[in-house]
Amino acid sequence: MKKLLLLCLTAGLFLIGGSNANAQSYENAIGVRIGPYNGVNFKTFLNTNKALDLNLSVRSNDNFKRFLLTGLYEVHNPIGGAPGLLWYYGGGGSIGSYKVKNFEGDLFLSADGVLGLDYKFDGVPLNLAVDWRPRLELTPDTNFGTGDVGLAIRLTF
Repeated sequence: MKKLLLLCLTAGLFLIGGSNANAQSYENAIGVRIGPYNGVNFKTFLNTNKALDLNLSVRSNDNFKRFLLTGLYEVHNPIGGAPGLLWYYGGGGSIGSYKVKNFEGDLFLSADGVLGLDYKFDGVPLNLAVDWRPRLELTPDTNFGTGDVGLAIRLTF
């Protein structure tokens, strides 16, 4: 029963995402994404509801450092009755370097997903987005991470 419900929800998302509604209210945005990974964020729409979201980010503490370039393909959909608010989903990948204290560095590769909300303020060149990004790490070790939640603050143009 759970598998059937999951299948129906997934099919519904693809059908909704396949609509070519006039979703976005800006073409490009640049700013920062704050969360477990902090860095520079750039989003550009390819058409009315499809976008590329690029991040150059870093995460470090006393034990490790990680530097990542992440690229995501996103499908945006409006939320009825909420002008300027979109929900989105998508996927992509990350490549970067990973260094653990007292060990050699290594290449980092992952397959990433994304699910989030995007809000463009009316009359102001400001965009906010909050999203969840689960990650399947492929190297240096295979590991599924439940992902991180981050906030993007961007200027639109």
